[in-house]
Amino acid sequence: MKENGLTKTAMAEGMHTSRRQLDQLFDPAIQSVTLDTLKKAANAVGRTLRIELV
Repeated sequence: MKENGLTKTAMAEGMHTSRRQLDQLFDPAIQSVTLDTLKKAANAVGRTLRIELV
């Protein structure tokens, strides 16, 4: 977010979600984040999500 100059509000808009949902994504106490949410977050900052099992 910092590299792209995004605020939490702008990132939430890019993810098509609420600021409250975004705050939950950054809360380490909440462990129920879905892969879809992580994918949206990555896309919002111009990245792609890659999951790799080795």
